[in-house]
Formats: sequence, C-alpha cells, structure tokens
Amino acid sequence: MTDAPGYSGRREPALRADAIAANDGGGPPHLPPSPRRGGWLALALAFALALVAAVLWWRSQPPPAPSSAAAPPAPPAAAVAPPPPPPIRYPLEREGAPATAPAPLPALADSDAPLLDRLSALAGGPDLGRLLLTPNVVRRFVATVDNLPRPLVAAQVMSIRPAEGAFAVDADADSGRSAIGAANAARYAPYLAALKAADTAQLAALYTQYYPLFQAAYRDLGYPDGYFNDRMVDVIDHLLATPEPAAPLAVLQPRVLYEFANPDLEARSAGQKALLRMGPENERLVKAKLREFRGAITRASRP
Repeated sequence: MTDAPGYSGRREPALRADAIAANDGGGPPHLPPSPRRGGWLALALAFALALVAAVLWWRSQPPPAPSSAAAPPAPPAAAVAPPPPPPIRYPLEREGAPATAPAPLPALADSDAPLLDRLSALAGGPDLGRLLLTPNVVRRFVATVDNLPRPLVAAQVMSIRPAEGAFAVDADADSGRSAIGAANAARYAPYLAALKAADTAQLAALYTQYYPLFQAAYRDLGYPDGYFNDRMVDVIDHLLATPEPAAPLAVLQPRVLYEFANPDLEARSAGQKALLRMGPENERLVKAKLREFRGAITRASRP
C-alpha cells in the first residue's frame, strides 16, 4: 500500500536498554515484543484506511457548483417572431389602376345609413331597405358570408330578412310524398328583382370603397390575420358548386321543419340549401350574378 500524500513513512521506535543487555551472543539485538506494538499497528492501519476512504469519497462527489454571485448572467431568451400572416390570394387592388385618394368613410358603427342609401340607389329604389336587417349592416353581412358554407346561419347574424309567406309544399295524396311547391319560387321575387337591377360593376366599386369596414368587421369576428375578400371569393365558389337537380325536390317533415328527402342535399351547407329552396331558375340567376361579381373583385374571372 502506498503512503498517503504528505506521509513520509512510520519511524521504528528506539531500542530499549534492557533489550541490548539481554543479548549475550553478540548477534544482532533482539527486540522483545512490546504490548503496545499491536495497538500502534492497528491504529496506523485504521488511519490509512480512513484516509483512503476519504480520498475515494472526495473523488466520487460532483464538483461544487459555482457561486451564484460569481456566475455570469444568463443571456436573454431570443424573442420568437410571430408567424407571418397568410398571403392575400385575391387582392382588391388591380394592376394599372389609377392611384386616387380614397373617399373618407364613416365609422363602422355609423355606416348603416350611408351604405343603405348607396345600395338602394344601385338596386333601383328604396325597397332594398326592407330586405336588409339592421342595425350593423356591415357586421351582419360579414358574419352571414362567413357562415354560408357552414351547416347553419344563426338568426342573430343574418343580414337578409327571411322570405315572406309560408314555405310552399305540394303533397301527393296517393303516394304520401311531398315536394317543394312550384309557387315557392315566387317568395324570392323581391330579392331577385333587386339583384338584377344592381349594376355589377357599380356594386363591386361600392364594395371596394367600403372594404376597410368589411375588413375591420371580419377581424373583429375572430380573424385578426384574415383577408375578407379571400373569404368572399371562397364562399362564392362554394355557392357556385351547388348542384342543380331536377325539380321538384322531395322533402320530409320528421319534426317541425322540412328537410330534403335526398340525404346528399340535406347534408349540404346552409348557403347551398338556400339556393336549392329557391327553385332551379332562381338558382341559375343568382349564380350568374355571383360569377359577375366574382370577376369584378378578382384579377381574373372564374373560368
């Protein structure tokens, strides 16, 4: 066993005088056993073992942590940049359009009266005010457009009054089946008249002029990074995809309201089912106007 660091070896005790005198043979002196020799060896061995154990224990411990006072400050966490907003797919600005100062707009909360006046002039008379729900014309319009591809449009956000009169149904007494009645299409005559009277180019120009208000209402609806005109075009495309089945369309009345007997038609969105209920001729007229309007608010018309 090697000595511990700093220990130069154990010195033997000096020979006692009586041990020298007892050596008659002249040989090397004989050291009689000392009663304290065994205790000294045991003590030295215990000390050496304790020293080795202490060294091994010290080596097995992790290095002491640096003092908090001496530790350099941690670098500040790098700021995570928010993701960029999605690109605008259908910008209203057209290439080559003359740069003109935009006309001042009313505040969103005060926009009902001026917007209704402009819309009534485009639709050929004041009757349009009877078809639109107030207040909050802009907010209602944005919410209605956003909800048309969904299963339903809540009554509190509707922008257009429901068609007057009862839902017309023709029942076949012999078969017990029911279908949407031919007279039901007449309930939508005021809406189709206003739609046909409005010049599409002027309607798109009014929409573009008031677009900052539509955009603000869309962001307030819960789309801080959305672009309302993108949503508008997507919804128009969704409505243009409405099927045009042959009339009459069979309906069922399992509860209070009527439902389409065809499961595929019943599973359609609120906007597509509204077009189907209008009747095939009205549906085609609405689609034609939607195609014109889409072409006016995008860079290229729908193929």
